[in-house]
Amino acid sequence: MSENTAPTREVGGVPLPAAGVWKVDAGHTEVGFVGRHFMLTKVRGRFTSVDATVEVGERPEDSKVTAVIEMKSVDSGDQTRDDHLRSADFFDVEKYPKATFTSTSVAWQGTAGTMTGDLTIKDVTRPVTLKVDYLGYARDPWDNDRAVFSASGKVNREDWGLTWNMALEAGGILVSKEIELSLDLETIRQV
Repeated sequence: MSENTAPTREVGGVPLPAAGVWKVDAGHTEVGFVGRHFMLTKVRGRFTSVDATVEVGERPEDSKVTAVIEMKSVDSGDQTRDDHLRSADFFDVEKYPKATFTSTSVAWQGTAGTMTGDLTIKDVTRPVTLKVDYLGYARDPWDNDRAVFSASGKVNREDWGLTWNMALEAGGILVSKEIELSLDLETIRQV
């Protein structure tokens, strides 16, 4: 392959994906979150419908990400909890069916960095910073070039108006305000 068509390249001595557009493969991607119930138990959830694009820049710090999340696709493994998350108490998916993320800046060194972007939930936009790692490249059996990334961060859900809660008799609250975000993104290079 010529240098222009190679799916990876070396930047600063480390292999990174080639500059260009890489589309998220929703079937091999997880946009997850973890909250605490009774301030003790970790409760995990994920969104199963995500459309996202990674534009890898010639310089890694020029890279951009855009994502649209279908909020009704929330799945925490419990139908009653999922219905509550979809209700007006939380995501209000009838009124606000989508959440979006648009990156605004990237700092990068080697195979890791940070990405800051605007996360919009329920028409409220707040900045979020994620730690990002490039995990590697693979060519699948159908000749698609794939680049894999992971990202993580923490947010206060109340910053987006997700304020429903219950006080506990012994003190504390039922649902944590701090939510951990965990993303595993498998992308396919677009030609």
